[in-house]
Amino acid sequence: MKESLKQRCIDYAFLLFACTVGAFATTAVMIPNGLTSGGLTGIVRILQYYVDINFSLAYYAGAFVILAVVVLTIGFREGKKVLLVTIMYPAVLFVLELFDFQLLEEKDVILAAIFCGVFSGVCNGIVFWRGYAFCGTESIAKIIKRKWMPQTDISKILLMLDAAIIVISAFIYGRNIALYALITQFIASKMVDFIMYGFETKIVQVNILTSKPDETVEFVMKTLSRGVSSRKTVGEFTQQERKELVVLCSPRESMLLKKFLASVDPASFVTILHVDTVWGSGKGFTNIEKED
Repeated sequence: MKESLKQRCIDYAFLLFACTVGAFATTAVMIPNGLTSGGLTGIVRILQYYVDINFSLAYYAGAFVILAVVVLTIGFREGKKVLLVTIMYPAVLFVLELFDFQLLEEKDVILAAIFCGVFSGVCNGIVFWRGYAFCGTESIAKIIKRKWMPQTDISKILLMLDAAIIVISAFIYGRNIALYALITQFIASKMVDFIMYGFETKIVQVNILTSKPDETVEFVMKTLSRGVSSRKTVGEFTQQERKELVVLCSPRESMLLKKFLASVDPASFVTILHVDTVWGSGKGFTNIEKED
């Protein structure tokens, strides 16, 4: 019980720090320099062009609308993953807006795009690393996949959504601002990669022993959109035969899997191995026919 409380407090501390960094990127870098982005931030920036609305309050409203749709269409379990960040991030946004601070002394969209990407990437990376998520276009992508495009990877749906938001921004804020948004997105994605697993590892192998193998398989296949292999193994101490699950996924997905296992079977035994290369078909894998 104490260990669980300690872990939860650590998670909250990391999330508060991440939300502060992300909110700082928006209030002190992006908005003062007239930039935009993908995701829910980009949607609110588009609305701000037409309506004089407070950014943090509009973000709050948008996040809770998406959260409600997620709970109604996918379920409360999915909603729990984003609930904490949905509450915390806009609250920090609102507080930082009161200070009206600008990082750059003069307007410089190139520097702003770079620093916004770095700060946003740090924010997203820490949130994903702790097994949580933002309630934005990623949640919308999950709804679209579940309801209308079950055969399409979430990453591809998410890419299409963010691309659509940036394209719309190009018509509103201009093509240059949209291109700067792409720079921000690229840098942010690289920062997320670095925080999650450094410069090298992009795929990990997760070996799982759990008393809830069926629920775990369903989570991996439906929520993470990953495949699962299983094999029978025997513990020498107990001499009991159990099913071991093997999953190849990204480090971020492994953290989501960890959170799931902690909620359904805290007694699970999990090992994670860094994988150099995977030849085959799948997200992050290398085509076996591709020449080096």
